[in-house]
Amino acid sequence: MTVSTIPETAVSPSGTSAAPPLVPTRGEAFRVWAKIGLLSFGGPAGQIALMHKELVEDRRWIGEERFLHALNYCMLLPGPEAQQLATYIGWLMHRTLGGVIAGMLFVLPGALVMLALSVVYAVWREAPLVDAVFFGVKAAVLAVVVEAVIRIGRRALKNRVMVGVAAAAFIGIFLLRIPFPIIILAAGLFGWIGARRAPELFKGGGHGSQSAPPTIGIIDEMFARGELRHAEPSSGQALRVIAVWLPIWLGPVALLWAVTGPDSVWTHVGAFFSSMAVVTFGGAYAVLAYVAQAAVDTFGWLRPGEMVDGLGLAETTPGPLIMVVQFVGFLAAYRAPGALDPMLAGCLGALVTTWVTFAPCFFWIFLGAPYVEALRSNVRLSAAMTAITAAVVGVIMNLALWFALHVVFREVRPTGFGPDLPVLASIDWRAALLAAAAMVAMLRFKIGMIPTLLACAAAGVALSYLPS
Repeated sequence: MTVSTIPETAVSPSGTSAAPPLVPTRGEAFRVWAKIGLLSFGGPAGQIALMHKELVEDRRWIGEERFLHALNYCMLLPGPEAQQLATYIGWLMHRTLGGVIAGMLFVLPGALVMLALSVVYAVWREAPLVDAVFFGVKAAVLAVVVEAVIRIGRRALKNRVMVGVAAAAFIGIFLLRIPFPIIILAAGLFGWIGARRAPELFKGGGHGSQSAPPTIGIIDEMFARGELRHAEPSSGQALRVIAVWLPIWLGPVALLWAVTGPDSVWTHVGAFFSSMAVVTFGGAYAVLAYVAQAAVDTFGWLRPGEMVDGLGLAETTPGPLIMVVQFVGFLAAYRAPGALDPMLAGCLGALVTTWVTFAPCFFWIFLGAPYVEALRSNVRLSAAMTAITAAVVGVIMNLALWFALHVVFREVRPTGFGPDLPVLASIDWRAALLAAAAMVAMLRFKIGMIPTLLACAAAGVALSYLPS
């Protein structure tokens, strides 16, 4: 790639002229994406903020408006938007290889850490000290999910119609047990139709600050010079992406089905999380309740409290929060290893889960990104996403309540026709106290997630010596 510069008229984040940066080489991009992958704590908000600082403010690889437009596109897709945004920008700069490098480096550090933590959990989970640590972590996780409901709700519930969508989603998934994908599709259809009659009710909030002057990035200049021909849509390119990336995504699942049979744990894991990759709108919190119910009630892979443990582990690792599904896949295969060693089976389960969760993200970006310009003026598509985001609030409320029942109460009984109900006499005062303290710390005193998790883990050890 020819080295070029941005003209002197480029604007820095502070509004002053700045020296034009050079087009990054693949090696430089590799180092930056590795840095982002290692430091991407704090969920999608923190990850997107980190990328904005590194790529827009500090290096000016991409301009403000194009960064936000790419983010809006990724918000329309199922899957982790921050990882897809990294893949999108990497693809713009260095074609498919750049997108693969950016997306993989965003996932790889967290995947390795999560695998190590899953091994520790499986081997030493019953140890009293480890059990006490996870007891405290569960309380903090409940506070994290409640904080997510409030944060996303403030952004998404702009009017009574959106509040109604959220309430309907909560009632549908909690009381009526309507599957998560159906709720998401119904919300999207409602927004699509509603945009024709009352488009003003379906205008979502933007991302980022509108007060700062927009920057001009290297990618913007490359577009202006006509150097990014790979970003122009064509039917031939779309067919090539489908021919390559669909087999990359689904090929391992088909191979496992052929080798291990349709009833093996690996086939079930691959098929289930492949379907999740198609409907995971709204981020990890939105889909976790559905995953938890399927993993515990349908497949029997986990015990009720273990999904909360997995989320606590995922909160402490870099990378997308959806990495918690790797924990689920590991335990599922570890406990049903077949003829394999349990640890080897668990690692294979984790690998399959990670593969079918993130391979579709590359497929969505490489297939749809060339058409992204056409989405800028699509009012009805934007309205559908706004309604989906509102529904996600109701789904996360269900997740918070599901977690609360299994954290604060030792016994929760299924009713068979509606939500599970707690046995009131089984309340654990220690868990209730820790959860309340964690909520006060995060919501009232704005203490960060990692310090809250660590403090609750230590408190869980201390409280384990007291009678429950």
